[in-house]
Amino acid sequence: MIVAHYEHRLPADYDLGLIRSRAGERGPLWNAVPDLYFKGFLLRESGRFGATTSSYSSLYLWRHDEAFRNFLVKGAYKIVVDMFGRAQIETRIALDARKGTGREARFAYRQDAAIPHDVDPGAAMAGEIERNADLSARAGIVAAIVGLDAEKWIFTRVLLSENECTDAGACYQILHLAQPLLDRLPNAT
Repeated sequence: MIVAHYEHRLPADYDLGLIRSRAGERGPLWNAVPDLYFKGFLLRESGRFGATTSSYSSLYLWRHDEAFRNFLVKGAYKIVVDMFGRAQIETRIALDARKGTGREARFAYRQDAAIPHDVDPGAAMAGEIERNADLSARAGIVAAIVGLDAEKWIFTRVLLSENECTDAGACYQILHLAQPLLDRLPNAT
């Protein structure tokens, strides 16, 4: 599985109603995309949930690398580039992804954690997988994912939740969550 996330910083005077409308129009087009567990249309709004600037972003969990490749090669990303410009797409190998018992994801929470140089990488990854399994069982969690950036040795933790974010990290409002294969993720343990 591949986690992909990109973000577009918006000018201070940008009409966020346009972003909400875009998510409402474009979101349903992703509801049946093959090999996509989910795509979140995300908003960070300056002054809300810890955001100091506004941004619009997309968060994906792809079933495999070919699906992500097709997204890039066959033109789906071009629509974004034409509207907002080309963003840096952060990609991670998903070490673990689980479906929680939550029903409607309203918030996405993202936290990056560096892996210290003096820690055994295998033990660190095993610990993150166990941590993710525990998080997926929390009340209100729709999905929990942990990804690895093996170039920089950083874990990326993602929670899709019914509840507002309370932990440190970036909190996004989910404007639309397309979830073609979300039900196929393993259940929380």
